[in-house]
Amino acid sequence: MMRAVSLTLNGKPVRLDVDDSRMLLWVLRYDLGLTGTKYGCGAALCGACTVLVDNEPVHSCATAVKDIEGRRVLTIEGLARGEALHPLQKAFLEHHAFQCGYCTPGMILGAYALLLKKPKPTAADISAALEGHLCRCGSHVRIVDAVRDAASAPKGGAR
Repeated sequence: MMRAVSLTLNGKPVRLDVDDSRMLLWVLRYDLGLTGTKYGCGAALCGACTVLVDNEPVHSCATAVKDIEGRRVLTIEGLARGEALHPLQKAFLEHHAFQCGYCTPGMILGAYALLLKKPKPTAADISAALEGHLCRCGSHVRIVDAVRDAASAPKGGAR
């Protein structure tokens, strides 16, 4: 059923007329042109489609747009401030914490959610928080190092 859905997306109010059963992933990618959020498995198992809803990681491939009415959604496009990369994004670059980069947006947002809750995580905390994020390139060690470095940045990895 078509309906108007209002939400805050990357800090800005958005109102859409969409089929309320449509998954958030497709609304972000095709209706709004935010292609940083990736389609991976379509079954909420790989983490490639992770976005934050009210600062909690969710699988956008399995979240109906009607379920985010009135909520705050953060995608990878909303993490940087203009041209200034977020400390997590910088750390991923500095540590070469990706090869193909397909999982990276979801990984970064999962790590950001962790840093909001636990600004100084241990390697075990990081591994546990990112357990549901698959990296087929095998960059997990560099990813953990990047998140630890971002957490130790002057303001930490969370804004």
